[in-house]
Amino acid sequence: MPTSISEKGASSQAPGHDAACGRAPVMGQSLKQYITKQGEAIGFDVIRVTSADAPEEMGAALDAFVAEGRQGDMRWLQDTAERRRSPKALWPDVRSIVFVGMNYGSSADPLASLRRTSRGAVSIYAKRADYHDVIKGKLKQLAGQIQALAGGDVKVFVDTAPVMEKPLAAKAGLGWQGKHTNLVSRRFGSWLFLGSIFATAAIEADSPEVDHCGSCRLCLDACPTNAFTAPYEIDARRCISYLTIEHKGHIADEFRVAMGNRIYGCDDCLAVCPWNKFANAGNEARLAIRPQADDPPLAEILMLDDAAFRERFRATPIKRTGRDRFVRNALIAAGNSKDPSLVPCIKRLIGDASPLVRAMAVWALRRLDPSLFDALRPQRLAEEADRHVQAEWLADDGVQAQ
Repeated sequence: MPTSISEKGASSQAPGHDAACGRAPVMGQSLKQYITKQGEAIGFDVIRVTSADAPEEMGAALDAFVAEGRQGDMRWLQDTAERRRSPKALWPDVRSIVFVGMNYGSSADPLASLRRTSRGAVSIYAKRADYHDVIKGKLKQLAGQIQALAGGDVKVFVDTAPVMEKPLAAKAGLGWQGKHTNLVSRRFGSWLFLGSIFATAAIEADSPEVDHCGSCRLCLDACPTNAFTAPYEIDARRCISYLTIEHKGHIADEFRVAMGNRIYGCDDCLAVCPWNKFANAGNEARLAIRPQADDPPLAEILMLDDAAFRERFRATPIKRTGRDRFVRNALIAAGNSKDPSLVPCIKRLIGDASPLVRAMAVWALRRLDPSLFDALRPQRLAEEADRHVQAEWLADDGVQAQ
């Protein structure tokens, strides 16, 4: 939820503040120059400002996305669509938006983990402390300084409120939305965490960044599940990041082999972007990669109960997905691994309490040990009450559960 920082007399202005031009005499600096300097001192890698007017195309693009059902299980996108259409729909008093970016680039090749098939590939953003916690504290600090100097009121947002961060960040000049729909920066490539400060004060706006994708389509061609319906358009229901993180149900058979060993997110379209050649590794200490989340061995993940899962991934983005979905993903990776040493772990999970887990344990067992699958099927099928799990036991002979 957004965090408000307000004081008595919030409508009053700090001494010397000129609301018409958004300038304040701070040792000869404009208000925007002061914000930039303070933001960099706090630890943000890039700070830009835009007005609260939404880009013309933003609402139409959102409407089309929702109308076609491309949001899948993400009902919150549909439920909050009206407030997402414009910053002023979310907060009518907002005049300026300060956007910040924090570099989370890595010196390692994000795609190297795909070759280690007995390990689960985790998106590089999720191998760290939860970025919401890291960025929000710094945003509050910067927002307080803006309010103290410029007066008015401020609110901070980090990817948890109905704010269309990427098109607004592009309007502020942090980068542009590439053909994969994600933000691309000439300086930081694909690797920026975003946060924003909504302010009632008038602050001089930066110029938008122009699109530098040109004729390149590497990101579109890299997608393992063909999730891009066109350049600049994505169907989340086909995206591995959506399937492994947001999707609450069973993952359709058509996507499982293409998922490979990706168990939380997918970096393929980001990693192949040519603009990454200018990117450097991030230097925020609190975002250092955590060994327990750094492409963990599948055998370890398959042994986790709920308590062990929560302990291992506490304070990381992975925790919010929950044990059952995470183990579901790991079982798909195990089925794709060609590693027979994982069979005992898989066999144990065909009796798991969660149908999500049982179904993918059956699928993985059939892939790695067809003989054992055939031997266990009659009794397990007779005992199984869930139709999705039944379908997995029956899948290889073409019979579908009713």
